[in-house]
Amino acid sequence: MKLMTKEIEKKLPGLRAMENVPADKVPVVVKFFQPWGAWTWLATEGQKQEDGDWLFFGMVHGFEKELGYFSLKELESVRGPFGLKIERDLHFGKHFLSEFM
Repeated sequence: MKLMTKEIEKKLPGLRAMENVPADKVPVVVKFFQPWGAWTWLATEGQKQEDGDWLFFGMVHGFEKELGYFSLKELESVRGPFGLKIERDLHFGKHFLSEFM
């Protein structure tokens, strides 16, 4: 599965674009998830880096909920049981950051 698409690129605000926007007004553009566990990454901002990687900012639900940065290469490098990989939620609708806090 392709985690990053041209459609997502067009929708993602640049890094720090939502810095002073209230959480109930910050859209979650894309949801990535671990199909064999409970980890979820919710990207609200993103920017292509000089090396071609994408750096995202958003909410990470893992052992705890926290706001932070994560990269596309990091997500693509994760391997689970039987070679499973991180996936993108194809049916993720319109949501705001405040719903996940």
